[in-house]
Amino acid sequence: MRRAAPAERREYGNAGEEAAVRFLEAQGWRVRDRNWTCRFGELDVVAERDDLVCFVEVRMRSTATWGDPSHSVSFAKQRRVVKAALRYLFAHDLRGRMFRFDVISVVGRGERATVDHIPGAFDAGM
Repeated sequence: MRRAAPAERREYGNAGEEAAVRFLEAQGWRVRDRNWTCRFGELDVVAERDDLVCFVEVRMRSTATWGDPSHSVSFAKQRRVVKAALRYLFAHDLRGRMFRFDVISVVGRGERATVDHIPGAFDAGM
């Protein structure tokens, strides 16, 4: 199987993030930011509902042949997301707000894609 070119992978990743955002908005979340970056890394989606800020890591695969995409969120990736999220809270004057870390996995493309949301998939380790 050939490896997709970088532009093709980015386009595919954008489609996965779009599916995740549509899912979150349908569940009543308001998306604050997408692809927010700082020196610690990137936050795929930052959403909020009521007083809760949610940092969402989006993982996508074209098929489930290699397993659930959510299983690819390594401990090292979790630590980078946590550090970036803490920086986000500080940069946007959201200190003191409740927050959590979710993972959304998207398998497939287009209308046939399946979206799985894992609330509280990992924690800040505090």
